[in-house]
Amino acid sequence: MFTDYVKIHVSAGKGGNGAISFRREKYVAAGGPDGGDGGRGGDVYFKVDNDTNTLIDFRYKKKFKAENGENGQGARKYGKSAEDLYISVPIGTIIKDASTNEVLADLSEKEQTVLILKGGRGGLGNSHFATPTRQAPRFAEDGEKGEEKELILELKLLADVGLIGFPNVGKSTFLSTVTSANPKIANYHFTTIDPNLGVIKSKYGDSFVIADIPGIIEGASDGVGLGIQFLRHIERTRVLLHFIDVSGSEGRNPVDDYKTINNELKQYSEKLSKRIQIIVANKTDILQDNTNFAELEKLAKKNKQQLFKISAATGEGIDELMTYVSETLKTLPKENLIEINSNDTKKIYTLETKKKFTVTREGKIFVVQGEDIENIMRRVNVADYESLFYLHRKLDEIGLNKALKKAGVKDGDTVRLIDYEMTWED
Repeated sequence: MFTDYVKIHVSAGKGGNGAISFRREKYVAAGGPDGGDGGRGGDVYFKVDNDTNTLIDFRYKKKFKAENGENGQGARKYGKSAEDLYISVPIGTIIKDASTNEVLADLSEKEQTVLILKGGRGGLGNSHFATPTRQAPRFAEDGEKGEEKELILELKLLADVGLIGFPNVGKSTFLSTVTSANPKIANYHFTTIDPNLGVIKSKYGDSFVIADIPGIIEGASDGVGLGIQFLRHIERTRVLLHFIDVSGSEGRNPVDDYKTINNELKQYSEKLSKRIQIIVANKTDILQDNTNFAELEKLAKKNKQQLFKISAATGEGIDELMTYVSETLKTLPKENLIEINSNDTKKIYTLETKKKFTVTREGKIFVVQGEDIENIMRRVNVADYESLFYLHRKLDEIGLNKALKKAGVKDGDTVRLIDYEMTWED
């Protein structure tokens, strides 16, 4: 089964917790703090696997999680950092954030590897919090959570030329004639339900790849039939060969077919609709009336497009067509056709920029929430007096005290930090 679209849940590893430990040493307060730091959580990378050409493995496994870092130990022993997780995908895979539909990475090069999710930082052990006035800190930091996202993986075939057109117009027959590909061929609609790839040999110049895209029908851009599944595979192609049956065997008008397919391309992508398109009038071997071809010829001239008259079944006109395609490709650069929403080319994915915290009111209680607050609260022991001093210092550093004053907090008011409540003193 050819699988080209999946949704998966991926989590980077959590950082290990810092240790609370004291060594036993004479004349040193409480033995002296010697808690080690926690290890870093594993990052998540995606890498190209040249031996796979489908996303079918992801149909059976939907959740991926990198390992957590180990906790710190006494005697300043650091926890071991976790191994990074590498997820293999076929070349041509697009990675998107499922919540925003933002493109995070385009894996379109051999051996390409990109960092997608960062593992959490390991927490500091209590040995880091010793000061001349706080010689025996009884608190340490918990490790930070790793990044976690729902991702969409889309496979967009890497082909130079895309064959488009209504079902049963002869695209598969053409592909089998000019390449060594063996697509399923029969005289009924939707013979091709999976895209087929074939490589053109140097007979027509430089070698290049052709993709036989399953027949597009009206409404494909809205998901009718297999709609979007078909259209996504045309996005990377540099040239489109628009196959049209001029024999009239299907009872359709070739000019109407041309307009319908191009309307679907435009509805799906304005950029795709402007891709170089060569019109291929096929099935001329069974052409009884030249009227259809004459109308198509007028249309091609009006749109300033090249028109080739061929028969995929007998081979008539194919050499001329493929020679022209080969020469056309030489003039077109192999550009990156997928836009990456990032200015950082070395690290494709950047962690989201979020507000440090929010301050809201629930009746007379000031409620403080946010990822930074959660990280700080994980690092403190509210039952320890010295740890609370550390908490207040950190809250002042991130600007919470100013924010609470701006929100109208007064002496004696209750402030809730996650699930911990304290009385405000100015």
